[in-house]
Amino acid sequence: MSNTDRCPGVDLFSSEFLRDPYPLYGALRETSPVHRDPGTGLWLVSTYRDVRRVLLAPELYRPDNALDAVARLSVPALRRLAAAGFTLPPTLANNGTDSHAGLRRIITGLLARDRVVATVPVIESLLAPRIDSIERSLATDGSCDLVTALTRDLPFEVMLKVLGLEGKADADIERLARWNDASLELFWGMPPRERHVELAELAAEFYQWLDELTAGARPGDAGLLGLLAAHRKPDGAPLRREERIAVCYFMVIAGQTTTGQMLATMLLRALSEPELWPLLGRADRRAALWAEELLRREPPLTTWRRVTARPARLGDVELPAGAQLLLMLAATGSDDEVYDAPETIRPGRPRGREHLAFGIGRHRCPGAALARTEAEVVLRAVSARLPDLRLTCAEEDVPMRGLLSFRAPVTVPVARGTGVGHASRPADGP
Repeated sequence: MSNTDRCPGVDLFSSEFLRDPYPLYGALRETSPVHRDPGTGLWLVSTYRDVRRVLLAPELYRPDNALDAVARLSVPALRRLAAAGFTLPPTLANNGTDSHAGLRRIITGLLARDRVVATVPVIESLLAPRIDSIERSLATDGSCDLVTALTRDLPFEVMLKVLGLEGKADADIERLARWNDASLELFWGMPPRERHVELAELAAEFYQWLDELTAGARPGDAGLLGLLAAHRKPDGAPLRREERIAVCYFMVIAGQTTTGQMLATMLLRALSEPELWPLLGRADRRAALWAEELLRREPPLTTWRRVTARPARLGDVELPAGAQLLLMLAATGSDDEVYDAPETIRPGRPRGREHLAFGIGRHRCPGAALARTEAEVVLRAVSARLPDLRLTCAEEDVPMRGLLSFRAPVTVPVARGTGVGHASRPADGP
């Protein structure tokens, strides 16, 4: 009997999986931990041990396919992208060549821990007027959506500031959000073919905007653009135009999407626990510890891709060269061989920071420290200012965005004083 025969049906884009993916994660780990999905052609890798093994062997399991489109794009959509010169050569997440280390050093330098600590006042200054606006909306309208009011735009503002792009970015946040959402749906979703051209148009606009943004950069300029202009690859050559654009494209999308979805998920889950929510505003480590547990249980990046450079054996499965792997990061945090009672949110649990939400090894997320900092600052500040905030609908009724690597609330509707949040999952700990 094959792995596919032993595992229940898999539909990574179904409403059932989107609503509650954990039963499928458990079934995959138990019956078919390395499972070929005939629908996508991807090999689903679901145990902590196997995912960690893949991430720590980048020469065998290469990142070349990390940014490839999941769906087969229509010819008109491909033509629109080609007309814009759209291409994403190996730079960061999709780079298995010797040029990766130097480019990564640029990003890790910009996101170093001391720089992240220095951004706390910046995050607080950007956050305060948004909480003011939320309070006004609650007072005048009686309700508010925390996604549109807070989690969609704040990470954009923080990332542009950290990368030194805030003075150079002439596009408004609303437009950046549209470009970002279109790129996500086009490359990580299964959009109907009639939407391909529309999404490609928006992705092309984003790419062309970045082209203009990077074109005038010179060595010595402040921030990411100056560093990219000055950078030399291992052979001494400067970065090509499309390489500079690709770095910026990935950083802007990765910085906004993963952090914004992380914040939305954390706010939804915290507000569903009325007894927990006001406690997160205390001046202690409570918010940070609780956020860490949510990263383990519900990472903002649910999956990531790799491809085998040559035949390999993973678990008890023989993989051919060129096998397309989907690493189920969200499944690894629920692996009961690693975590006791993984469905329980237990801040400060043993091995709590050993989760794979940020990956591990050569391609570990360089923005992990910034994401953790934003989570702690946002949870603490919103809880302290609005301790009586409540969801206005049941947690399970909140619609979720479902893409191959991204799962997060589309909206987090709230009001003050009353609500229907409920303790749907245990929340042990402080």
